Amino acid sequence: MSKQLRKSPIGAALLGLTSVLATSGHAQAEARTFTIAAVEPRGGANVDQEPFPTEPLPVGPGYVLNKPDQTGRWEVVVYLFTPSQIIVNQDDDVTLEFAGINGKSHPITVAGYDKSFELKRGRVTKISFKADKTGVFPIECHTHTPSMRAELVVLPRK
Repeated sequence: MSKQLRKSPIGAALLGLTSVLATSGHAQAEARTFTIAAVEPRGGANVDQEPFPTEPLPVGPGYVLNKPDQTGRWEVVVYLFTPSQIIVNQDDDVTLEFAGINGKSHPITVAGYDKSFELKRGRVTKISFKADKTGVFPIECHTHTPSMRAELVVLPRK
């Protein structure tokens, strides 16, 4: 393209269109890093202010409902990952950094990507892989089921 044409409005428009055409189509794979915290939120009340729940929580060690103590205080605990959903594109290079905040130990599996490890409180465990399979892949702590689950969503590359 000549210098005069590049300086004209038509030339600028053609140059912009050329740039759009050159960059559209298949997106490039990216390096993606996410931090996932293993947490244990708690809440509670005193029976004088709020009655102890009569309905049971879902079965499994991921949910804990502590009965009122001698002072009348009761507590509920739920083990979970935050965030609970990670979305990437196919062929992205993915690094998941798991931070052990609560809970002594979490044996974790990322299904479909052959990743298993033990996360300990006060430590960060990094796993890396190429997201070469599309779909929804469970991330699960095998100690604190059914609540301590997340999912890796790998979208098809466009």
